[in-house]
Amino acid sequence: MTRSRNWLTTALRLVAGIAIAVPAALLLGAPPAAAHPMPHSVVRLDVHQASVTARLELPVDDLSRASGIDLNSVEPAGLPARATAVRAYLRRHIRPVTLHGETWQVGIGSLSLGRTEQTSTGPYRELVAEAVLTPPPGGDVRHFTLNYDVIVHQVVTHVTLVSVRQDWAAGRVGGGATQVGTVGLDIRHMKVPPLTVDLGNGSAWRGFLAMTELGGEHILTGTDHLLFLLILLLPAPLRAVGRRWHGLVGARVALGRVGRITIAFTVGHSVALAATALGRPEIPGRPVEAFIAASILVGAVHAIRPLFPGREALVAGVFGLGHGMAFSFVLAEMHLSTGQLVSSLFGFNLGIELVQLLLVCLALPALLVIARLRAQPALRAGGALLTATAAVGWLADRLGVPNPVARTADSAGSHTTLMLAALASSAVAATGWALSARWRSVGDPGGGVRPRAGSRPEAEPDPGAKLPAGLRERAAHAPADSASGGG
Repeated sequence: MTRSRNWLTTALRLVAGIAIAVPAALLLGAPPAAAHPMPHSVVRLDVHQASVTARLELPVDDLSRASGIDLNSVEPAGLPARATAVRAYLRRHIRPVTLHGETWQVGIGSLSLGRTEQTSTGPYRELVAEAVLTPPPGGDVRHFTLNYDVIVHQVVTHVTLVSVRQDWAAGRVGGGATQVGTVGLDIRHMKVPPLTVDLGNGSAWRGFLAMTELGGEHILTGTDHLLFLLILLLPAPLRAVGRRWHGLVGARVALGRVGRITIAFTVGHSVALAATALGRPEIPGRPVEAFIAASILVGAVHAIRPLFPGREALVAGVFGLGHGMAFSFVLAEMHLSTGQLVSSLFGFNLGIELVQLLLVCLALPALLVIARLRAQPALRAGGALLTATAAVGWLADRLGVPNPVARTADSAGSHTTLMLAALASSAVAATGWALSARWRSVGDPGGGVRPRAGSRPEAEPDPGAKLPAGLRERAAHAPADSASGGG
């Protein structure tokens, strides 16, 4: 009886242990994704010549818990009431210093509330803050220590990703950000270690080369700029008769027109780019973009019916001013110093001109060949109508009416490889066609069929056939050797 009780007690204990151990193991072994991952903070640095600008992207829920400032129930319109407290809190928890321990100045600028989403976290609210970090005199903006504990000092599982978005001296002026480190709790020592930011050595040459590449990319992906130039070049080989394009001009005249239009557009946008970039005027972007769309529409109509025949270069130069203002917006967003801006202006414009010259050279053979085809009017009208459609879509979008036509036209700039391949193929095909036509004309100047090898040549025409009847009879009775003077 005692043995049976002991056996029963052991079995009950075993079952109870299993009942406790299995759920515990399942809970402990559950992947973190099963428990709603928390969003992380992001700090994006823009490195300038004398300061560093930081864009802080902070989850509102974690920031409210860490700071004690309730932002969860605040709408964007109510943020100014808490802006002073938020700025003071951020200044206390962002403390950059030089490698020798000298303190930087920290200024907190604009604040905004919005919604965003990170991978596997789902949507959440975030606070975006702009901070300006200024080193003491002689401080190095490329090598410093960032003490940062905006959230992690209270929410110990929180992580902040620090990356560099713009660094002109290192040649980083476009594309995505490059991560330089993370800020999180050191569990072993229960401290938040500072992040040492080491951006290496920069140079003006690297910044210049990066801006040249950026200028080339901008014109290559700027569908609106390319369409305006190409649509003006489309009727360059044609002669305007009244309100119609009828007949061809000579090859030299056509090349002269292409050269003048391209140079005028270059001068126009270069002057406007330099003036607006160096003068730094406050120019609203929407009217400038609408002006560019209108210029493309005018060029498309001109390709169908001549509006300003012989004055295409003047029109290209005037409209080029608007395109140059749009180019300057890229430089204005970078907040460069005067020295960096001058170098960037030259490099950026050089990149634009080099790529523009390449594209014109690739398009030129096809333009000259198309002008000689019977299908030229239909091809010209079709290209002009497509361009006009894109221009109308852009114009409506710039005036505040988003539409799928504008989105589709803008997306065409992302297929640069396909566009270059198409232009190169058309240039090769057009050049081959022109050379073949020239070879045929040289081989058969009269336009007839070339004689086969070994065929009997036709008889020479009688040189006396064109003489008057009296002279022809006298020449027939003349001695055969009289012409040689023999006798």
